[in-house]
Amino acid sequence: MIIAEHLEQTYMSGGHPLTVLSDINLTVEPQGFLAIVGPSGSGKTTLLGLLAGLDRPTAGRVVLDGEDLGPLTEDARARLRGEKVGFVFQTFQLIPTLTALENVLVPIELRPRAADRVENPEQRGRELLTRVGLGERTHHYPAQLSGGEQQRVALARAFANNPKVLFADEPTGNLDGDTGHAVIDLLVALNTEARTTLVLVTHDQELAQRAHQVVRLSGGKLVT
Repeated sequence: MIIAEHLEQTYMSGGHPLTVLSDINLTVEPQGFLAIVGPSGSGKTTLLGLLAGLDRPTAGRVVLDGEDLGPLTEDARARLRGEKVGFVFQTFQLIPTLTALENVLVPIELRPRAADRVENPEQRGRELLTRVGLGERTHHYPAQLSGGEQQRVALARAFANNPKVLFADEPTGNLDGDTGHAVIDLLVALNTEARTTLVLVTHDQELAQRAHQVVRLSGGKLVT
């Protein structure tokens, strides 16, 4: 589902090149669960962004579901993400002026091709919110929900367009331990049910142990 070959990412910092990632090679099988671990500043989020096509590498290439992201324009990469990718972020990224249900429906409404794969978007949104335990909160706004509830809305939104790949960046980083574990249980269960490929950045070693595959970064390089 994902192939990364000789990825490198270098930025200019103070007039000098700063290499954040160096010679990264990895493969994620369809329906696989990859955890990316490592200390802060090791390049985990940068790698996630490259694998998801949010950024372009300085060198190397990423192939996502058979498509080489390198030659694609920004618009083409955005379309690919809209059709095949879901995201869960540490900071929830909900739209404050939309209800829980409206937030879940955003990926479908933004991408007509995604809408084609969902026969009844509103029904799917309600079913997903029910699945994450928020069936009675469909008309609540983010400010009316706890942090754990907001992240569960974000999980429902991530699965709304039937993605082939889900990218999650420290999804429990802003949650307490018990709430975080409940969210992760939901994420893993939803991912298994939907047969989605999951790529997760985490500091949580217990969570990483649930993955099929773990890669560890240190100083921008893969280490064993």
